[in-house]
Amino acid sequence: MNSAIFILIGTFLIAFYLGIRARKGQDMQLEEWAVGGRNFGPIIMFVLMAGEIFTTYVFLGGSGGAYRMGGPIIYIFNAFCYIVPFWILPPIWRYAKEHRVLTQSDFFSKKYDSKPLGLLVAVVGVVSMIPYIVLQLKGLKIIVSEASYGAISPNLAVCIGVIAVTIFVSLSGIHGSASTAILKDILLLVVILFLGIYLPYHYHGGIKPMFETLDAAKPEFLLMPKEGYSISWYISTCITIGLGQYMWPQCFGASLSSKDERTLRKNAAILPLYQIVLVFILFIGFTALLQIPNLQGANTDLALFKIAKATFDPWVVGVIGAAGILTALVPCSMLLLTSSTILSKNIYKAIKPDTTDKQIGRLTRVFVPIVALVALFFTFYGGESIIALLIMAYSFVLQLFPPLLCSLWKRNPVNKAGASAGIIAGVITVAYVTITSATMGTFFPQAPQSIKDLDIGIAALIINIVIMFTVSTITHIVQKNPQIDKESNFKKTV
Repeated sequence: MNSAIFILIGTFLIAFYLGIRARKGQDMQLEEWAVGGRNFGPIIMFVLMAGEIFTTYVFLGGSGGAYRMGGPIIYIFNAFCYIVPFWILPPIWRYAKEHRVLTQSDFFSKKYDSKPLGLLVAVVGVVSMIPYIVLQLKGLKIIVSEASYGAISPNLAVCIGVIAVTIFVSLSGIHGSASTAILKDILLLVVILFLGIYLPYHYHGGIKPMFETLDAAKPEFLLMPKEGYSISWYISTCITIGLGQYMWPQCFGASLSSKDERTLRKNAAILPLYQIVLVFILFIGFTALLQIPNLQGANTDLALFKIAKATFDPWVVGVIGAAGILTALVPCSMLLLTSSTILSKNIYKAIKPDTTDKQIGRLTRVFVPIVALVALFFTFYGGESIIALLIMAYSFVLQLFPPLLCSLWKRNPVNKAGASAGIIAGVITVAYVTITSATMGTFFPQAPQSIKDLDIGIAALIINIVIMFTVSTITHIVQKNPQIDKESNFKKTV
Protein backbone atom coordinates (compact mmCIF):
# COMPACT_ATOMS: atom_id res chain seq x y z
CA MET A 1 0.00 0.00 0.00
CA ASN A 2 1.60 3.28 -1.12
CA SER A 3 1.59 6.57 0.77
CA ALA A 4 -1.04 8.10 -1.54
CA ILE A 5 -3.69 5.73 -0.20
CA PHE A 6 -3.01 6.70 3.43
CA ILE A 7 -3.36 10.39 2.54
CA LEU A 8 -6.61 9.82 0.64
CA ILE A 9 -8.14 7.82 3.50
CA GLY A 10 -6.88 10.25 6.15
CA THR A 11 -8.32 13.31 4.38
CA PHE A 12 -11.63 11.56 3.85
CA LEU A 13 -11.89 10.69 7.56
CA ILE A 14 -11.05 14.26 8.60
CA ALA A 15 -13.73 15.63 6.28
CA PHE A 16 -16.27 13.13 7.62
CA TYR A 17 -15.42 14.07 11.22
CA LEU A 18 -15.79 17.79 10.46
CA GLY A 19 -19.13 17.16 8.77
CA ILE A 20 -20.48 15.25 11.78
CA ARG A 21 -19.03 17.62 14.38
CA ALA A 22 -20.61 20.67 12.71
CA ARG A 23 -23.98 19.87 14.28
CA LYS A 24 -22.58 20.34 17.80
CA GLY A 25 -24.43 23.06 19.70
CA GLN A 26 -26.99 23.58 16.92
CA ASP A 27 -30.73 23.17 17.25
CA MET A 28 -31.41 21.27 14.02
CA GLN A 29 -34.86 22.58 13.18
CA LEU A 30 -35.54 22.73 9.42
CA GLU A 31 -34.51 26.40 9.03
CA GLU A 32 -31.26 25.81 10.91
CA TRP A 33 -30.61 22.56 9.02
CA ALA A 34 -31.34 23.98 5.55
CA VAL A 35 -30.06 27.59 5.67
CA GLY A 36 -28.05 27.77 8.90
CA GLY A 37 -30.59 29.98 10.61
CA ARG A 38 -29.65 32.69 8.04
CA ASN A 39 -26.65 33.52 10.19
CA PHE A 40 -23.52 32.79 8.13
CA GLY A 41 -20.91 35.55 7.97
CA PRO A 42 -18.58 36.59 5.11
CA ILE A 43 -15.94 33.87 5.58
CA ILE A 44 -18.39 30.98 5.74
CA MET A 45 -20.40 32.38 2.84
CA PHE A 46 -17.21 32.75 0.81
CA VAL A 47 -16.12 29.12 1.20
CA LEU A 48 -19.67 27.81 0.90
CA MET A 49 -20.37 29.59 -2.37
CA ALA A 50 -16.92 28.74 -3.69
CA GLY A 51 -17.63 25.13 -2.79
CA GLU A 52 -20.62 25.18 -5.11
CA ILE A 53 -18.69 26.74 -8.00
CA PHE A 54 -15.32 24.96 -7.79
CA THR A 55 -16.28 21.32 -8.20
CA THR A 56 -14.72 18.29 -9.91
CA TYR A 57 -15.92 19.87 -13.14
CA VAL A 58 -13.40 22.67 -12.59
CA PHE A 59 -10.70 20.53 -10.93
CA LEU A 60 -10.56 18.01 -13.77
CA GLY A 61 -12.34 19.94 -16.53
CA GLY A 62 -10.35 23.17 -16.16
CA SER A 63 -6.98 21.60 -16.86
CA GLY A 64 -8.56 19.20 -19.36
CA GLY A 65 -10.26 22.08 -21.14
CA ALA A 66 -6.96 23.99 -21.40
CA TYR A 67 -5.36 20.83 -22.84
CA ARG A 68 -8.18 20.31 -25.34
CA MET A 69 -9.51 23.78 -26.25
CA GLY A 70 -6.64 26.20 -25.87
CA GLY A 71 -7.56 29.90 -25.91
CA PRO A 72 -11.37 29.51 -25.74
CA ILE A 73 -11.04 27.95 -22.27
CA ILE A 74 -10.92 31.51 -20.89
CA TYR A 75 -14.72 31.37 -20.81
CA ILE A 76 -14.31 29.97 -17.29
CA PHE A 77 -13.08 33.47 -16.23
CA ASN A 78 -16.59 34.85 -16.24
CA ALA A 79 -16.98 38.02 -14.18
CA PHE A 80 -20.63 38.14 -15.23
CA CYS A 81 -21.22 35.28 -12.76
CA TYR A 82 -20.55 37.72 -9.91
CA ILE A 83 -22.09 40.90 -11.32
CA VAL A 84 -25.52 39.25 -11.51
CA PRO A 85 -25.64 38.00 -7.88
CA PHE A 86 -24.30 41.34 -6.60
CA TRP A 87 -27.59 42.92 -7.68
CA ILE A 88 -30.18 40.14 -7.41
CA LEU A 89 -29.22 38.22 -4.25
CA PRO A 90 -29.78 41.01 -1.68
CA PRO A 91 -33.45 41.62 -2.62
CA ILE A 92 -34.00 37.86 -2.83
CA TRP A 93 -32.51 37.41 0.65
CA ARG A 94 -34.59 40.28 2.02
CA TYR A 95 -37.82 38.81 0.69
CA ALA A 96 -36.85 35.29 1.79
CA LYS A 97 -36.19 36.38 5.36
CA GLU A 98 -39.43 38.34 5.58
CA HIS A 99 -41.52 35.44 4.26
CA ARG A 100 -39.43 32.60 5.79
CA VAL A 101 -38.52 31.22 2.37
CA LEU A 102 -36.18 28.20 2.50
CA THR A 103 -35.98 27.14 -1.15
CA GLN A 104 -36.05 28.52 -4.65
CA SER A 105 -39.49 26.95 -5.16
CA ASP A 106 -40.81 28.74 -2.07
CA PHE A 107 -39.63 32.03 -3.55
CA PHE A 108 -41.44 31.56 -6.87
CA SER A 109 -44.56 30.21 -5.16
CA LYS A 110 -44.87 33.23 -2.84
CA LYS A 111 -43.78 35.87 -5.35
CA TYR A 112 -46.34 34.75 -7.93
CA ASP A 113 -48.88 33.47 -5.39
CA SER A 114 -48.97 30.18 -7.25
CA LYS A 115 -48.33 26.76 -5.75
CA PRO A 116 -48.40 25.11 -9.23
CA LEU A 117 -45.60 27.44 -10.36
CA GLY A 118 -43.64 26.57 -7.22
CA LEU A 119 -44.15 22.88 -8.01
CA LEU A 120 -42.96 23.42 -11.61
CA VAL A 121 -39.81 25.17 -10.38
CA ALA A 122 -39.24 22.37 -7.86
CA VAL A 123 -39.46 19.68 -10.55
CA VAL A 124 -37.09 21.59 -12.86
CA GLY A 125 -34.67 22.03 -9.96
CA VAL A 126 -34.61 18.39 -8.85
CA VAL A 127 -34.36 17.08 -12.42
CA SER A 128 -31.44 19.44 -13.00
CA MET A 129 -29.57 18.57 -9.81
CA ILE A 130 -29.54 14.77 -10.23
CA PRO A 131 -27.13 14.82 -13.22
CA TYR A 132 -25.02 17.39 -11.38
CA ILE A 133 -24.65 14.99 -8.43
CA VAL A 134 -23.83 12.16 -10.84
CA LEU A 135 -21.14 14.28 -12.49
CA GLN A 136 -19.46 14.82 -9.11
CA LEU A 137 -19.56 11.08 -8.36
CA LYS A 138 -18.15 10.19 -11.76
CA GLY A 139 -15.39 12.71 -11.13
CA LEU A 140 -14.79 11.09 -7.75
CA LYS A 141 -14.33 7.69 -9.44
CA ILE A 142 -11.67 9.14 -11.76
CA ILE A 143 -9.84 10.94 -8.95
CA VAL A 144 -9.71 7.93 -6.63
CA SER A 145 -8.62 5.59 -9.42
CA GLU A 146 -5.82 7.89 -10.57
CA ALA A 147 -4.62 9.07 -7.15
CA SER A 148 -4.51 5.54 -5.69
CA TYR A 149 -2.72 4.16 -8.77
CA GLY A 150 -5.65 1.78 -9.25
CA ALA A 151 -5.29 0.24 -5.77
CA ILE A 152 -8.70 1.45 -4.53
CA SER A 153 -11.84 0.32 -6.33
CA PRO A 154 -13.51 3.47 -7.77
CA ASN A 155 -16.98 1.97 -7.30
CA LEU A 156 -16.26 1.12 -3.67
CA ALA A 157 -14.88 4.62 -3.09
CA VAL A 158 -18.01 6.21 -4.54
CA CYS A 159 -20.27 4.05 -2.37
CA ILE A 160 -18.31 4.95 0.78
CA GLY A 161 -18.27 8.64 -0.20
CA VAL A 162 -22.03 8.70 -0.77
CA ILE A 163 -22.68 6.98 2.58
CA ALA A 164 -20.45 9.46 4.41
CA VAL A 165 -22.02 12.52 2.77
CA THR A 166 -25.51 11.16 3.39
CA ILE A 167 -24.75 10.71 7.09
CA PHE A 168 -23.26 14.13 7.76
CA VAL A 169 -25.87 15.94 5.64
CA SER A 170 -28.69 14.14 7.48
CA LEU A 171 -27.19 15.04 10.86
CA SER A 172 -25.60 18.47 10.29
CA GLY A 173 -27.33 19.92 7.24
CA ILE A 174 -25.70 23.00 5.74
CA HIS A 175 -23.36 23.31 8.75
CA GLY A 176 -21.67 20.06 7.68
CA SER A 177 -21.28 21.37 4.12
CA ALA A 178 -19.75 24.62 5.38
CA SER A 179 -17.24 22.87 7.67
CA THR A 180 -15.98 20.52 4.97
CA ALA A 181 -15.91 23.41 2.47
CA ILE A 182 -13.31 25.20 4.62
CA LEU A 183 -10.99 22.16 4.52
CA LYS A 184 -11.59 21.75 0.80
CA ASP A 185 -10.77 25.38 -0.05
CA ILE A 186 -7.53 25.38 1.95
CA LEU A 187 -6.30 22.15 0.39
CA LEU A 188 -7.44 23.09 -3.11
CA LEU A 189 -5.68 26.46 -3.01
CA VAL A 190 -2.41 24.91 -1.86
CA VAL A 191 -2.49 22.13 -4.47
CA ILE A 192 -3.46 24.27 -7.47
CA LEU A 193 -1.05 27.13 -6.68
CA PHE A 194 1.80 24.68 -6.17
CA LEU A 195 1.15 22.71 -9.37
CA GLY A 196 0.45 25.79 -11.46
CA ILE A 197 3.77 27.40 -10.49
CA TYR A 198 6.01 24.35 -10.11
CA LEU A 199 5.18 22.48 -13.33
CA PRO A 200 5.95 25.33 -15.80
CA TYR A 201 9.23 26.07 -13.99
CA HIS A 202 10.16 22.40 -13.74
CA TYR A 203 9.67 21.65 -17.42
CA HIS A 204 10.25 25.03 -19.11
CA GLY A 205 12.09 27.26 -16.67
CA GLY A 206 9.13 29.58 -16.15
CA ILE A 207 5.64 30.55 -17.19
CA LYS A 208 6.71 32.78 -20.07
CA PRO A 209 8.97 30.09 -21.60
CA MET A 210 6.06 27.65 -21.30
CA PHE A 211 3.84 29.91 -23.38
CA GLU A 212 6.63 30.51 -25.90
CA THR A 213 7.16 26.77 -26.29
CA LEU A 214 3.43 26.16 -26.63
CA ASP A 215 3.05 28.89 -29.25
CA ALA A 216 5.96 27.44 -31.25
CA ALA A 217 4.60 23.89 -31.03
CA LYS A 218 0.96 24.81 -31.70
CA PRO A 219 0.60 28.17 -33.44
CA GLU A 220 -2.77 29.89 -32.87
CA PHE A 221 -3.69 27.34 -30.19
CA LEU A 222 -4.11 30.18 -27.70
CA LEU A 223 -6.27 32.29 -30.05
CA MET A 224 -10.03 32.28 -30.56
CA PRO A 225 -10.79 30.40 -33.82
CA LYS A 226 -12.95 31.98 -36.50
CA GLU A 227 -15.44 29.11 -36.34
CA GLY A 228 -16.71 26.90 -33.52
CA TYR A 229 -15.26 28.27 -30.28
CA SER A 230 -15.32 31.77 -31.71
CA ILE A 231 -15.85 35.17 -30.13
CA SER A 232 -19.64 34.94 -30.53
CA TRP A 233 -19.60 31.49 -28.89
CA TYR A 234 -17.51 32.90 -26.05
CA ILE A 235 -19.79 35.89 -25.42
CA SER A 236 -23.02 33.88 -25.57
CA THR A 237 -21.58 31.17 -23.33
CA CYS A 238 -20.52 33.74 -20.73
CA ILE A 239 -24.03 35.23 -20.77
CA THR A 240 -25.63 31.81 -20.41
CA ILE A 241 -23.40 30.81 -17.50
CA GLY A 242 -23.59 34.23 -15.83
CA LEU A 243 -27.38 34.28 -15.82
CA GLY A 244 -27.75 30.62 -14.93
CA GLN A 245 -25.12 30.21 -12.19
CA TYR A 246 -27.31 31.30 -9.29
CA MET A 247 -30.42 29.69 -10.73
CA TRP A 248 -29.04 26.37 -9.55
CA PRO A 249 -31.23 25.55 -6.53
CA GLN A 250 -28.23 24.73 -4.32
CA CYS A 251 -26.54 28.08 -5.07
CA PHE A 252 -29.83 29.91 -4.58
CA GLY A 253 -30.41 28.07 -1.30
CA ALA A 254 -26.87 28.65 -0.04
CA SER A 255 -27.30 32.40 -0.53
CA LEU A 256 -30.27 32.38 1.86
CA SER A 257 -27.98 31.31 4.72
CA SER A 258 -26.27 34.72 4.77
CA LYS A 259 -26.73 36.80 7.93
CA ASP A 260 -27.44 40.00 5.98
CA GLU A 261 -27.52 41.65 2.55
CA ARG A 262 -24.14 43.31 2.96
CA THR A 263 -22.48 39.92 3.36
CA LEU A 264 -23.95 38.79 0.03
CA ARG A 265 -22.69 41.88 -1.79
CA LYS A 266 -19.26 41.59 -0.17
CA ASN A 267 -19.12 37.92 -1.13
CA ALA A 268 -20.02 38.70 -4.76
CA ALA A 269 -17.31 41.37 -4.81
CA ILE A 270 -14.47 39.23 -3.43
CA LEU A 271 -15.38 35.82 -4.87
CA PRO A 272 -13.85 36.70 -8.28
CA LEU A 273 -10.47 36.71 -6.49
CA TYR A 274 -10.91 32.95 -6.25
CA GLN A 275 -10.78 32.83 -10.04
CA ILE A 276 -7.09 33.67 -9.85
CA VAL A 277 -6.74 29.99 -8.97
CA LEU A 278 -8.14 29.10 -12.38
CA VAL A 279 -5.14 30.72 -14.05
CA PHE A 280 -2.88 28.14 -12.44
CA ILE A 281 -5.24 25.32 -13.44
CA LEU A 282 -4.77 26.41 -17.06
CA PHE A 283 -0.99 26.41 -16.61
CA ILE A 284 -1.25 22.78 -15.53
CA GLY A 285 -3.23 21.88 -18.64
CA PHE A 286 -0.89 23.72 -20.99
CA THR A 287 2.18 22.08 -19.44
CA ALA A 288 0.54 18.65 -19.69
CA LEU A 289 -0.20 19.22 -23.38
CA LEU A 290 3.49 19.72 -24.09
CA GLN A 291 4.70 16.80 -21.95
CA ILE A 292 1.91 14.26 -22.53
CA PRO A 293 0.60 15.20 -25.98
CA ASN A 294 -1.46 12.16 -26.95
CA LEU A 295 -4.53 12.31 -24.72
CA GLN A 296 -7.76 12.13 -26.71
CA GLY A 297 -11.47 12.64 -26.01
CA ALA A 298 -12.55 12.12 -22.40
CA ASN A 299 -8.96 11.23 -21.44
CA THR A 300 -8.04 14.91 -21.70
CA ASP A 301 -9.72 15.36 -18.31
CA LEU A 302 -6.96 13.15 -16.89
CA ALA A 303 -4.31 15.71 -17.88
CA LEU A 304 -3.78 16.95 -14.31
CA PHE A 305 -3.21 13.49 -12.86
CA LYS A 306 -1.18 12.20 -15.80
CA ILE A 307 1.42 14.94 -15.51
CA ALA A 308 1.36 14.82 -11.69
CA LYS A 309 2.08 11.07 -11.70
CA ALA A 310 4.84 11.57 -14.25
CA THR A 311 6.44 14.28 -12.11
CA PHE A 312 5.94 13.59 -8.40
CA ASP A 313 6.25 10.87 -5.78
CA PRO A 314 3.04 9.02 -4.76
CA TRP A 315 2.55 11.04 -1.58
CA VAL A 316 2.25 14.28 -3.59
CA VAL A 317 -0.23 12.60 -5.92
CA GLY A 318 -2.12 11.54 -2.78
CA VAL A 319 -2.41 15.15 -1.60
CA ILE A 320 -3.64 16.18 -5.05
CA GLY A 321 -6.18 13.36 -4.96
CA ALA A 322 -7.31 14.39 -1.48
CA ALA A 323 -8.11 17.89 -2.76
CA GLY A 324 -9.95 16.34 -5.69
CA ILE A 325 -12.05 14.13 -3.42
CA LEU A 326 -13.23 17.17 -1.48
CA THR A 327 -14.20 18.98 -4.71
CA ALA A 328 -16.64 16.12 -5.23
CA LEU A 329 -17.95 15.61 -1.70
CA VAL A 330 -18.62 19.24 -0.74
CA PRO A 331 -20.83 20.09 -3.77
CA CYS A 332 -22.56 16.70 -3.40
CA SER A 333 -23.52 17.55 0.17
CA MET A 334 -25.21 20.81 -0.86
CA LEU A 335 -26.91 19.15 -3.82
CA LEU A 336 -28.30 16.38 -1.60
CA LEU A 337 -29.45 18.88 1.03
CA THR A 338 -31.20 21.12 -1.49
CA SER A 339 -32.80 18.26 -3.44
CA SER A 340 -34.24 16.65 -0.31
CA THR A 341 -35.56 19.99 0.97
CA ILE A 342 -37.31 20.70 -2.33
CA LEU A 343 -38.74 17.18 -2.52
CA SER A 344 -40.27 17.39 0.95
CA LYS A 345 -41.24 21.05 1.22
CA ASN A 346 -42.21 21.87 -2.37
CA ILE A 347 -43.27 18.60 -3.97
CA TYR A 348 -44.53 16.32 -1.19
CA LYS A 349 -46.30 19.14 0.67
CA ALA A 350 -47.84 20.35 -2.61
CA ILE A 351 -49.40 16.91 -2.95
CA LYS A 352 -50.30 16.64 0.77
CA PRO A 353 -50.81 20.22 2.00
CA ASP A 354 -51.90 19.14 5.47
CA THR A 355 -48.36 17.91 6.28
CA THR A 356 -47.02 19.70 9.37
CA ASP A 357 -43.67 21.49 9.54
CA LYS A 358 -42.39 18.89 12.01
CA GLN A 359 -43.27 16.10 9.58
CA ILE A 360 -41.59 18.02 6.74
CA GLY A 361 -38.42 18.28 8.82
CA ARG A 362 -38.32 14.52 9.38
CA LEU A 363 -39.26 13.76 5.77
CA THR A 364 -36.48 16.00 4.45
CA ARG A 365 -33.87 13.85 6.19
CA VAL A 366 -35.54 10.71 4.80
CA PHE A 367 -35.19 12.05 1.27
CA VAL A 368 -31.41 12.56 1.64
CA PRO A 369 -30.50 8.85 1.30
CA ILE A 370 -33.20 8.35 -1.35
CA VAL A 371 -31.72 11.06 -3.60
CA ALA A 372 -28.24 9.67 -2.89
CA LEU A 373 -29.30 6.18 -4.02
CA VAL A 374 -30.87 7.53 -7.23
CA ALA A 375 -27.67 9.44 -8.04
CA LEU A 376 -25.61 6.35 -7.23
CA PHE A 377 -27.71 4.27 -9.63
CA PHE A 378 -27.16 6.70 -12.51
CA THR A 379 -23.46 6.92 -11.66
CA PHE A 380 -23.09 3.20 -12.27
CA TYR A 381 -25.69 2.70 -15.02
CA GLY A 382 -26.21 6.11 -16.59
CA GLY A 383 -23.53 5.83 -19.27
CA GLU A 384 -21.31 8.64 -20.49
CA SER A 385 -24.24 10.72 -21.76
CA ILE A 386 -24.38 12.34 -18.32
CA ILE A 387 -22.24 15.24 -19.62
CA ALA A 388 -24.92 15.95 -22.22
CA LEU A 389 -27.50 15.75 -19.45
CA LEU A 390 -25.54 18.26 -17.37
CA ILE A 391 -25.42 20.71 -20.26
CA MET A 392 -29.17 20.24 -20.67
CA ALA A 393 -29.65 20.71 -16.91
CA TYR A 394 -27.69 23.99 -16.95
CA SER A 395 -29.93 25.30 -19.69
CA PHE A 396 -32.97 24.04 -17.74
CA VAL A 397 -32.21 26.15 -14.67
CA LEU A 398 -31.36 29.12 -16.91
CA GLN A 399 -35.05 29.22 -17.88
CA LEU A 400 -35.89 30.31 -14.32
CA PHE A 401 -33.97 33.57 -14.65
CA PRO A 402 -36.46 35.73 -16.66
CA PRO A 403 -39.44 35.29 -14.30
CA LEU A 404 -37.19 35.62 -11.26
CA LEU A 405 -35.71 38.89 -12.52
CA CYS A 406 -39.16 40.28 -13.35
CA SER A 407 -40.40 39.37 -9.87
CA LEU A 408 -37.83 41.77 -8.39
CA TRP A 409 -39.24 44.78 -10.24
CA LYS A 410 -41.49 47.20 -8.36
CA ARG A 411 -44.31 46.37 -10.77
CA ASN A 412 -43.93 42.88 -12.10
CA PRO A 413 -45.13 42.80 -15.75
CA VAL A 414 -45.29 39.00 -15.68
CA ASN A 415 -48.03 36.93 -14.06
CA LYS A 416 -48.03 33.29 -12.97
CA ALA A 417 -49.48 32.08 -16.28
CA GLY A 418 -46.79 33.85 -18.28
CA ALA A 419 -44.00 32.69 -15.96
CA SER A 420 -45.16 29.07 -16.15
CA ALA A 421 -45.64 29.13 -19.93
CA GLY A 422 -42.21 30.71 -20.47
CA ILE A 423 -40.41 28.17 -18.28
CA ILE A 424 -42.20 25.25 -19.95
CA ALA A 425 -41.47 26.58 -23.46
CA GLY A 426 -37.81 27.14 -22.59
CA VAL A 427 -37.40 23.68 -21.03
CA ILE A 428 -39.05 21.98 -24.04
CA THR A 429 -36.73 23.89 -26.38
CA VAL A 430 -33.66 22.85 -24.37
CA ALA A 431 -34.78 19.21 -24.31
CA TYR A 432 -35.35 19.23 -28.08
CA VAL A 433 -32.01 20.75 -29.03
CA THR A 434 -30.17 18.43 -26.62
CA ILE A 435 -31.85 15.26 -27.89
CA THR A 436 -31.42 16.22 -31.56
CA SER A 437 -27.94 17.78 -31.07
CA ALA A 438 -29.24 20.88 -32.86
CA THR A 439 -27.22 24.08 -33.05
CA MET A 440 -27.93 27.62 -34.16
CA GLY A 441 -26.44 26.56 -37.49
CA THR A 442 -29.11 23.84 -37.74
CA PHE A 443 -31.90 26.40 -37.46
CA PHE A 444 -30.20 29.11 -39.50
CA PRO A 445 -27.91 27.41 -42.04
CA GLN A 446 -27.59 30.56 -44.16
CA ALA A 447 -26.79 32.84 -41.23
CA PRO A 448 -23.36 34.41 -40.66
CA GLN A 449 -20.86 32.28 -38.76
CA SER A 450 -21.18 34.55 -35.73
CA ILE A 451 -24.86 33.56 -35.47
CA LYS A 452 -24.17 29.85 -36.05
CA ASP A 453 -21.64 29.80 -33.21
CA LEU A 454 -23.99 31.27 -30.60
CA ASP A 455 -24.72 29.07 -27.59
CA ILE A 456 -28.04 27.32 -28.21
CA GLY A 457 -29.16 28.22 -24.69
CA ILE A 458 -29.64 31.79 -25.93
CA ALA A 459 -32.30 30.59 -28.38
CA ALA A 460 -34.21 28.81 -25.60
CA LEU A 461 -33.97 31.90 -23.40
CA ILE A 462 -35.35 34.15 -26.16
CA ILE A 463 -38.28 31.78 -26.77
CA ASN A 464 -38.92 31.72 -23.03
CA ILE A 465 -39.01 35.53 -22.78
CA VAL A 466 -41.27 35.95 -25.83
CA ILE A 467 -43.76 33.35 -24.58
CA MET A 468 -43.62 34.72 -21.04
CA PHE A 469 -44.52 38.29 -22.01
CA THR A 470 -47.02 37.22 -24.68
CA VAL A 471 -49.01 34.98 -22.34
CA SER A 472 -48.80 37.56 -19.53
CA THR A 473 -50.12 40.30 -21.84
CA ILE A 474 -52.98 38.17 -23.15
CA THR A 475 -54.06 37.04 -19.69
CA HIS A 476 -53.86 40.62 -18.37
CA ILE A 477 -56.16 41.76 -21.20
CA VAL A 478 -58.60 38.94 -20.47
CA GLN A 479 -58.63 39.78 -16.76
CA LYS A 480 -59.28 43.47 -17.45
CA ASN A 481 -62.01 42.65 -19.98
CA PRO A 482 -64.14 39.86 -18.53
CA GLN A 483 -66.50 40.20 -21.50
CA ILE A 484 -63.85 38.62 -23.73
CA ASP A 485 -63.74 35.60 -21.48
CA LYS A 486 -67.56 35.38 -21.40
CA GLU A 487 -67.80 35.54 -25.19
CA SER A 488 -65.14 32.85 -25.49
CA ASN A 489 -67.08 30.58 -23.11
CA PHE A 490 -70.32 31.28 -24.96
CA LYS A 491 -68.78 30.24 -28.29
CA LYS A 492 -67.48 27.06 -26.70
CA THR A 493 -70.98 26.28 -25.38
CA VAL A 494 -72.58 26.90 -28.80
